[in-house]
Amino acid sequence: MNSANAFGTMYSFITFGESHGPYIGVVIDGIKPNIPIDTEAIQRDLDRRKPGQSSVTTPRNEPDQAQIISGVYNGKTTGTPICILIKNQDQRSKDYSDIAEILRPGHASHTYLQKYGVFDYRGGGRASGRETALRVAAGAIAKQILQQQHGVKIIGYTRQVGSVRSEVSTDAIDSEVIESNIVRAPDQESAEKMIALIHEAQADGDSVGGIVEVVVKGCPPGLGEPIYHKLDADLAHALMTIGAVKGFEVGNGFGSVLLRGSQNNDPYYKDEHGRFRTLTNNAGGILGGISNGEDIIVRIAVKPPSSITKPVKTANRNGEMVDFKVEGRHDPCICPRVVPVAEAMVALVLLDHVMLQDRIATSSSEERIRQKLAVLDTEMQLLQMQRTLYEQELTVMQQQAHPCNDTVLHGIRQTE
Repeated sequence: MNSANAFGTMYSFITFGESHGPYIGVVIDGIKPNIPIDTEAIQRDLDRRKPGQSSVTTPRNEPDQAQIISGVYNGKTTGTPICILIKNQDQRSKDYSDIAEILRPGHASHTYLQKYGVFDYRGGGRASGRETALRVAAGAIAKQILQQQHGVKIIGYTRQVGSVRSEVSTDAIDSEVIESNIVRAPDQESAEKMIALIHEAQADGDSVGGIVEVVVKGCPPGLGEPIYHKLDADLAHALMTIGAVKGFEVGNGFGSVLLRGSQNNDPYYKDEHGRFRTLTNNAGGILGGISNGEDIIVRIAVKPPSSITKPVKTANRNGEMVDFKVEGRHDPCICPRVVPVAEAMVALVLLDHVMLQDRIATSSSEERIRQKLAVLDTEMQLLQMQRTLYEQELTVMQQQAHPCNDTVLHGIRQTE
């Protein structure tokens, strides 16, 4: 799919629809037939992303009910494109009517106008975070395939909100703990501090950003397409397409600048299964753009939501400075809702690379078979030559053992 609205190479999808349109939707291509699809799991991930979950998310009431209208029959894929629709049910376009001519700070209104000459100001149109529901739907299917066929588990959580950071080790991450609190923090103590900070900003008519971290457990080694489709490069691309994301890092990331090479390198050892592992994981599971079999650890910086009720001065389309504040329903912090989106984008990249690697493995297997056939052909030729030599040697030996045979045969031929 050669479109800026499409993503992926082998496992690909294209999204459509706007925040305040009747529907948003996604078409997914590249899935083999007869793969079991758990529609309830898709809905669970959509429920984790949908608005109206808690006091730290927008109160917009959208059920985000996924309607699979093609590509799945009797709970299994058919091999044809999967189309999923989600109906928009709680739009309030009038909330935006007073700001139609204003260039909203932190939003895409000005840049969309510069590029297209038109902008759907109602909720941000195509630039709205509403579009990410479709990524979650496509990613939920990718997560199922990765888990079923490759044992890969993807866990996202809010590592930090503002200045409040959870220091729980990635080895101790527990999905149940993450989903037990409304900010999706990996520990309850940090969660309570994050919630308090978000409520404080909310009361001030403001917003707050944070860091979302994603850990991939069980990722097979060898994924990645150097040099321009390295695994970490594609993960960065995928995660940076999320509207509010302003930074990406893998492993130690920017923290590695504080270390010496001797501290940042990951020494190898051989485990009890004969596999090479690393004593540390500063690289975040990726070296040379290829997965090394360790946990993949990536982080994204999520900016404070731009829609705030705190008044500011900004320009309108005529260049006049006006007083501005956003009405309507908005998130004071979007990290909790970004978590399932980040998981989805990681899953989409990983499945794409798994399928690319399968193609390489298949090609390599075919080549190995061809090589073996070529060797067998050569061996058969050599054996045939050896057989011919043995037959000639046997003939000579027989003639030496019975020299009269030739004389008798010569006499018979003369008589005839």
